[in-house]
Amino acid sequence: MRFHFSKHVLEELDERKIPRSLVEPVLQAPEQKVPEVENITCYQSRVDIDGKLYLLRVMVNEAVNPPTVVTAYRTSKIAKYWRKP
Repeated sequence: MRFHFSKHVLEELDERKIPRSLVEPVLQAPEQKVPEVENITCYQSRVDIDGKLYLLRVMVNEAVNPPTVVTAYRTSKIAKYWRKP
């Protein structure tokens, strides 16, 4: 599936030092998809960044076509956001 990245999101990724090459696999095959707020779904996967495990969370507006990446960030607080099945 194709996703739209706004200029703002690309700037955020750059500021947060998150390469788009890490975001793309999460969008294509997330470990989890978690509903957040209206029309926003969090695509999240655990990723290794410089030898440390993080949760990469990518917020996507699925109500538009193509789905639009709203923001993305990494966190070391995996247990806080990980949903147990």
